[in-house]
Amino acid sequence: MKEPNSASGNGGNDGGVDAKGRWNPYLVGVGIGVLSWFAFGLVNQPLGISTALSSVSSVCALPVLGGDGVAQNPYWIKNPLKWDGGMLFLIGTFLGSLMSVLVSRTFRLEKVPTTWSRQFGPSTARRFAAAFIGGIIIMYGARMAGGCTSGHGISGSLQLALSSWTFFLTMFVAGIVTALILFPKRGITTK
Repeated sequence: MKEPNSASGNGGNDGGVDAKGRWNPYLVGVGIGVLSWFAFGLVNQPLGISTALSSVSSVCALPVLGGDGVAQNPYWIKNPLKWDGGMLFLIGTFLGSLMSVLVSRTFRLEKVPTTWSRQFGPSTARRFAAAFIGGIIIMYGARMAGGCTSGHGISGSLQLALSSWTFFLTMFVAGIVTALILFPKRGITTK
């Protein structure tokens, strides 16, 4: 089920951390397709996380806005916190990824990834600030687009929705441009 990352065996990992391997992307693609069938068949909902995550944020807003502020917020009135397929997918994604790193014995706490540190320095505060701002931007974009990478990219594209294909292609182009800006091309080295 797993395949080596590279011929050198280290997967091209920065920092000398030896990776055990990665899941075969074709097998994962088939698995996601089958999972989508179950999502539609069992809970009559497409795969998606951003709406559930936004609903969970209402709990985080309680200390700041108070119960009345949350109850009167137009977004949370439309998308209340509830146990549905999206919430199960959100929790399952976290638990599945945790189980994956534990089984593969690749779990490690990392405040500043090596790739980030090499490009922007070892500052934890700078890394956390960038991650927080990036998270805000991507969640705002997902809400503006009416879905996230799983909602549009998986479920919507499986249904051949034009809006989902537009989102998916735009996301890839934006990701490539952002990567080229943040991590300019360096010489490729082999180990």
